[in-house]
Amino acid sequence: MPRIWCILLLGGWLAVSQSASGPGAVLRMDIGTIDRAVSTALNKSNVLQKLVEEATKKKPNTKPIKGISRLKVIDLRPPVISLTLSPGVGLFMAVLVQMTITGRSFIGGNMEIKVAANLTASARLAQDTQGCPWFSTESCHIALLSAKTNLPSSMLPQVMSKFLDSTLQKVLPGMLCPAVDAVLNLMNAKFTTMTSVIPLGTAGTLRYALLNPPVTSETCIQLDLRTILHEKEGEEVDLPADQPSLTSLPPKREAATQLILSAGFLSAELSVMQASFSLNISNNMILGLPPLVTTTLGALIPELSMVLPPSHPLVIEMREANPPLVTIAPDKSIVHLFSTAEFRVSSPDSDLGSLFVLDVHSDLRAQFAVVEERLQLSLALDSLSQVALASSSIGTFDELPLKGVLADIIHVAYVPSINRALRGGVPLPPLLGTPYRQVEVGRLQNGLVLDVPVSEI
Repeated sequence: MPRIWCILLLGGWLAVSQSASGPGAVLRMDIGTIDRAVSTALNKSNVLQKLVEEATKKKPNTKPIKGISRLKVIDLRPPVISLTLSPGVGLFMAVLVQMTITGRSFIGGNMEIKVAANLTASARLAQDTQGCPWFSTESCHIALLSAKTNLPSSMLPQVMSKFLDSTLQKVLPGMLCPAVDAVLNLMNAKFTTMTSVIPLGTAGTLRYALLNPPVTSETCIQLDLRTILHEKEGEEVDLPADQPSLTSLPPKREAATQLILSAGFLSAELSVMQASFSLNISNNMILGLPPLVTTTLGALIPELSMVLPPSHPLVIEMREANPPLVTIAPDKSIVHLFSTAEFRVSSPDSDLGSLFVLDVHSDLRAQFAVVEERLQLSLALDSLSQVALASSSIGTFDELPLKGVLADIIHVAYVPSINRALRGGVPLPPLLGTPYRQVEVGRLQNGLVLDVPVSEI
């Protein structure tokens, strides 16, 4: 097989293999969110005002405008914007522009014209080489709706004809169409922010990037996102290969931007954070529970009382042995932790060190909320589904009597420590400059659904 065909086939296979596990997140951006972003770009940044002022400046080597000189815009009203989505293409915008143009008439008097024009433009949405959504202008047209002057009515027919022919029809596109490019550049800058690298404290980084080209429908733009996680050492953390991906998406709520996070992405996120879950649990951390001393172990497991010195303090070293796993169903969310619990004697006058190690599988109920553009997790112990003796320096024994006490210790000390480690939350992709407010958090099979009402943004 020729080398070029081998490369093409391999590239195609890689593209399929990378997307086989599905997106880590899906963002359905409502037309209302996009409308707000475009309106903000036009109004708050004064794009039209700046461009109009630039267009009316006298430049060297330019021909004078026939019919009027000293062209100046003295009153540019806030534009009235109407947006629609063009399925399979991108964005269509219609902008009503109203302004007053002044200048020196060719007959020698001051001329003032109130102009109303309709700008229509089409923008294509695609994917750039960095995995970022990207708008580009496809067309821009200006239709003059009305023009009223302060000149005497007897002069209007001739003056208006000359003015429209030689001035407005030539000047307006140059004044207004560059605003489309300027607005789309502002939108693209926000898309770039959406896909920029986000620090996860000191644990690593997160980046959202397009997995597939954007899909535009009549109501929203859907972005299938790769969630690229790196540990602090720079190693990329893949989504769990054996965890179901987002196969079926829920109906999109009307007038709401919807973000769907896969359980696989949340598992990968926690795996980046798992180093901070390590905790050495001592007696002063479990107030209200039986003391963490060798005597307590001997009372629970009589055969250990024969080999352990009485009343020596213990430390339980909790470590994560395998990456956490998040499972989400419509009725509940569980974070599965696969830990080791090493029981050690901490007394300085004892020759005993590590006594034994338990393999512990903890099931933690997860509650989710959105606070300050981040998904916050709050965990609570649901059950210990497994406690098994992994190794022991003091002989074998039945570990079952330890299960209840260990569950209490994990509930009182270990889970609160994990919750503190998770306070930074999971950064959410920015919504073109609009905040996450009044977010409704729901669940579906293998995913979390965040609905951001447009009316609350």
